[in-house]
Amino acid sequence: MLNQDRYTYRVTWSEEDEEYVGLCAEFPSLSWLDGTPEAALNGIRQVVADVVADLTDNGEEIPEPIALKQYSGKFLVRIPPELHRRLALEAAEAGVSLNRLASSKLAQPD
Repeated sequence: MLNQDRYTYRVTWSEEDEEYVGLCAEFPSLSWLDGTPEAALNGIRQVVADVVADLTDNGEEIPEPIALKQYSGKFLVRIPPELHRRLALEAAEAGVSLNRLASSKLAQPD
């Protein structure tokens, strides 16, 4: 396994495979199937460690863990003009900026 493994892992059930699947956000092409969530997590962590070792040996770039990246808090979203108008109106009627309205909507749970 990797020392200081700071990658982002997720384990979910695969109905198609009838097993748990371990995934790593920084390595979207990798996965590991296993019978228990714990085994799927251990499996994907080992696969990532093997790939990182291979990349290192070949002098290739290694993905930076998401947890270590710095974010500005800004990103550009393109939307249709009609939606932009509707959201601007909604923000004006609520007495808030369009940014505050969008941030509030994005923060709402599913």
